[in-house]
Amino acid sequence: MEFLQDLISSFDWNVVVKTGLRVLAILAVAWIATKVLKKILHRLEIKLTADSSQTGEPPSESQKRIETIVRLTRQATMLLLWLTVSLMVLMEFGIEIGPIIASAGIVGLAVGFGAQNLVRDFISGFFIILENQIRVGDVAIINGTGGLVESINFRTTVIRDLSGVVHIFANGSIGTLSNLTNEWSAYVFEIGVAYKENTDRVIDVMRAVGLSMRADEKYGDLMLEDVDVFGVDKFADSAIVIKGRLKTKPIRQWEVGREFLRRVKLAFDEHGIEIPFPHLSLYFGEASKPIDLELLTNRSDQIAATD
Repeated sequence: MEFLQDLISSFDWNVVVKTGLRVLAILAVAWIATKVLKKILHRLEIKLTADSSQTGEPPSESQKRIETIVRLTRQATMLLLWLTVSLMVLMEFGIEIGPIIASAGIVGLAVGFGAQNLVRDFISGFFIILENQIRVGDVAIINGTGGLVESINFRTTVIRDLSGVVHIFANGSIGTLSNLTNEWSAYVFEIGVAYKENTDRVIDVMRAVGLSMRADEKYGDLMLEDVDVFGVDKFADSAIVIKGRLKTKPIRQWEVGREFLRRVKLAFDEHGIEIPFPHLSLYFGEASKPIDLELLTNRSDQIAATD
């Protein structure tokens, strides 16, 4: 009892009260800051949801992406806030926080050197999700490898190519990223016709095929515009190449493009438009006659013998 009485009597109650009030004030400010941050993040979530709905992003994908961004931001801000509050409270109790900060800095530096690639992956993944560069279900080309995006995480992005091979990329290692299905897609075609054909007539036939597809119940809904025929693009060795583009809904360009080429082939056959193909003649040198001449000679000899 005497020890407790001596301990209590040694306290400077004025200092204790002032310290307690300052700690309570710090905690009250931290509580208010927490509420304010939650309201700000809630408004941010509403704004991101509205922006994604205006761009036509599927609600399921946009909600998942927005929740991930808001959750990560909330965790980071809350951690920073309460870490700061803890240090301020320790200062009020007379504890030197300099050595604590220095120790934390050394530990953070060591961890940073050891996990710098991991940190880079997480930061890159955060900005990929924040900027909505690609989404699950998009067709993308990452570092020269194309495929369907199956998963986007903070550390890795997973795509599956046409052969079914799964490719996993660390987000920090992504140097080039091309999204083939962002908002709309396009199928670019290059069709060669014979030099004898009237190119204006050929283009009219292509446009007629495009109009018939726009009127089609199945393919018309997938096409965003009429077929855009650019015109004669180049003179190839045995063909005049006509170039154009089909603008479609995301990821539907290949389906529409294949059907367009099928109908163009049928239309060319109907109008007698020639699609050139390479020819090959075999010649065995001066010692032997060309095959067609030798066959003709043999035929003549047979006719003469029968006579």
